[in-house]
Amino acid sequence: MNMLYERRISSPLGELHVVASNEAIVGVYLPGHKGAPVILARDGREHPVLGEATRQLEEYFAGQRQFFMLPLDPRGSDFQREVWRALLEIRFGETRSYAELARVLGRPQAARAVGAANAKNPISIIVPCHRVIAGDGALTGYAGGIAAKRWLLSHEQDRHAPGPTIS
Repeated sequence: MNMLYERRISSPLGELHVVASNEAIVGVYLPGHKGAPVILARDGREHPVLGEATRQLEEYFAGQRQFFMLPLDPRGSDFQREVWRALLEIRFGETRSYAELARVLGRPQAARAVGAANAKNPISIIVPCHRVIAGDGALTGYAGGIAAKRWLLSHEQDRHAPGPTIS
């Protein structure tokens, strides 16, 4: 069994719960995150991946980082992982609708399934599910809350850069 490690870090959105395996980030949860699992993990103060994630998240919140370069291992179905990989292609400061994301995945009728997978994204902020909005531009469906989604989108406004990949 792969050991999990955790670190809590301060952010403008409140305390984030960041979780890593031995090799990669497996979760970033915002305060009050809907559907966040109960995770039994060891203290990750000395964990190198958590240390790097903390540094990069702090840079992001300070406006000094537009994309993350971290090993990621979100746990989910093949379809969920496909959706989460597609989220990484949405550039900083940009948004996509659920329908647009479904079309990019070659599944134009799967907007609801894309939305459901997006809602299960375990690595908030780093895998930018906050960048997916309703077709009419409304801010909907963010596990960290609509206020957090609004803050993140405002924080990213008018900036662009490529993102990381999930293997």
